[in-house]
Amino acid sequence: MSKVSRRLNREQIKQLRKQRKKAAKVLREKQQVQGLKVPIKAAIPNRKSEYGSVQEEQKARQEATTEQVRVFRAQLPMLLKRLSKIKDPRNPKKIKYKHTLLMIYGILTFVFQMSSRREANREMTRPQFMESLKLLFPELSDLPHNDTLMRLLASIDVDEIQSALIGLVRKLIRAKKFVRYLVDNRYPIAIDGSQKVVRNVQWSEECLEREVKKGDDSQMQYYVLVLEASLAFSGGMTIPLMSEFLSYTQGDTATKKQDCEQKAFKRLAKRLKAEFSHLTIMVLLDGLYPNGPIMEQCRKNKWDYMVVLQNKSLKSVWQEYEGLKGLETDNHFNMNWGNRKQQFEWVNGIEYYYGPNENKKQIVHVVVCEESWQEVAKDSAEIVTMQSRHAWISSKPLDQFNVHKRCNLGARHRWCIESGFLVEKRHGYQYEHMFAYNWNAMKGYHYLMRLGHLINVLSHNCERLVEMVRELGVRGFIRFVRETLSGPWLDPLWVRKRLAAPFQLRLI
Repeated sequence: MSKVSRRLNREQIKQLRKQRKKAAKVLREKQQVQGLKVPIKAAIPNRKSEYGSVQEEQKARQEATTEQVRVFRAQLPMLLKRLSKIKDPRNPKKIKYKHTLLMIYGILTFVFQMSSRREANREMTRPQFMESLKLLFPELSDLPHNDTLMRLLASIDVDEIQSALIGLVRKLIRAKKFVRYLVDNRYPIAIDGSQKVVRNVQWSEECLEREVKKGDDSQMQYYVLVLEASLAFSGGMTIPLMSEFLSYTQGDTATKKQDCEQKAFKRLAKRLKAEFSHLTIMVLLDGLYPNGPIMEQCRKNKWDYMVVLQNKSLKSVWQEYEGLKGLETDNHFNMNWGNRKQQFEWVNGIEYYYGPNENKKQIVHVVVCEESWQEVAKDSAEIVTMQSRHAWISSKPLDQFNVHKRCNLGARHRWCIESGFLVEKRHGYQYEHMFAYNWNAMKGYHYLMRLGHLINVLSHNCERLVEMVRELGVRGFIRFVRETLSGPWLDPLWVRKRLAAPFQLRLI
């Protein structure tokens, strides 16, 4: 006897869709009555082009292109000053392109999201694209072959490129461009590792290695891991800041112990402290980092921190928390955040012992957030209640006045760096593309990519461009500018006049 099919027919699917829309409307009205704010999902408008004529489209294209270039050109003097300090090992008598021009060309490659060296060679050297670039950047009288850039990156100290990126961020901080985004009067810096490249062949001595099992067989993989640091602001804006490459040679090669994120964190923290010695920082870390040495280093650097505390991490701290939370009945706070109802509970002053014979001690503060919200079920019109639980270790004692800032505006926005990885890997920056089978050149292209991403982040959050970015989407906006450069859209007189006008970067 055959089973009755559970598949819905066309009419049932149509009816379910209507019921879910009706249930969603009822839920929104209910949430508004309760004082909950329904989160607005950003979406590109679904409508026909708003341009009524070629002239209107030309005006929009010119404004988008010139404003993005004005953001870049405003940072150019500082970039050129820092990049010019890089020692060029090439023969001066055989140089056709200055190394600073090659660097700017490399940054533009990622600003316009060229997917490879071949695409950059093909697209950016087309006559119309070249004419548009010369109009916007008179310094670029000609563009080199991308292999010329690759050979330069293979032979120079590419860490100086990263120093230029850090110098640019420092300039923006001194200009107080990010003051409105601070969390508890501190700059939130998220740190996390990301895999960049994986191959089945060892192409460089510095590659990390791992054994991957496939059935009964196993195969060695060679990969590149990067520990990234980014400013992660509560509005969602993520500013690339610093990269630390993990290298096999940095580990203990005698015992075959590879480099790891914990060791890389110490190197990154040392560099971060040297570059921003007086900056008030809140470090946001994931569940890999709740341990004594990391917290000790953060306190030594006078950094605030919020670290994800997983259920199986620091059992002694969890035992203290569970034992004390019933005694400290005043340490709780309830609030609504968006469409979520949150219940915070915390215990301050927990002693955490670590090290040999547990001879070291850190005082930590643990906060747990239980939250619930309602949504329409995905497979029915029923309204279901969802729940989640988050826990963090805080370097500062918690109270009802700072728990929202530290948890919701700080710790919860550690996801900004994850979103940044997603953007760089899947949204046009080719994070996982090699660009060069040379370790030094590969790192150089990575730093140029991060610089290009930074320029685009500033452009897309610029006051004059934000409405167009919302209209077209981030990738749509970059494509819009790139198409403009590829066609005869720019009026030379209008563009020169616009580029000569005074400019001040205003972020939303």
